[in-house]
Amino acid sequence: MAIRYPNGKKYTPPTSEVKKRSIKDYSYSNRGKTLEDEIDEANDFYLQRQIAVIHKKPVPIQIVKVEYPSRSAAVIREAYFRTPSTTDYNGIYEGYHIDFDAKETESKTSFPLKNVHPHQVEHMTVVAKQRGICFLLIRFSSMERYFVVPLEMLQNAWTRMLTGGRKSISLVEFEEQAIEVTPTYSPRIDYLQAVRKMLP
Repeated sequence: MAIRYPNGKKYTPPTSEVKKRSIKDYSYSNRGKTLEDEIDEANDFYLQRQIAVIHKKPVPIQIVKVEYPSRSAAVIREAYFRTPSTTDYNGIYEGYHIDFDAKETESKTSFPLKNVHPHQVEHMTVVAKQRGICFLLIRFSSMERYFVVPLEMLQNAWTRMLTGGRKSISLVEFEEQAIEVTPTYSPRIDYLQAVRKMLP
């Protein structure tokens, strides 16, 4: 049975050569992995070892048009976001609700706040009022550096932007106020080590 992506393109399983290359990438420089891939691997690691239960939230979409090229296949041709997405991930760790969003930037000097949406800041603020642990996990992809940004740091930068200040968070601020996550082997991005420092 042919498996197709929502755009109608046929899914082609990776060859053994591609699989070998992806294993090498993970072992050495991790080239080709997205931040989402790295977080998913970490979440699987946490779940298997009963450390935490954290999952990526499904995107709320409304399917409008579906075509059936054959009796055993359906292809989504048109769909819309039902509601604005809040954050990418949530779950439970050490009895605390964990709620965070993952972002990437190619910049070597700062993270643009335009990459964060107002409703995401509002959502995390409401969750934090219920004692949830909220943060951003940001990857400076050109330097392979990762930072956990506590909500308070994000809120301060957000308020500064709204009052006419700079529209980004500098790398210096990350180094001084955020919690850097050093890549390891397994999981590569053990972001809960940083989250532990945020627990009450």
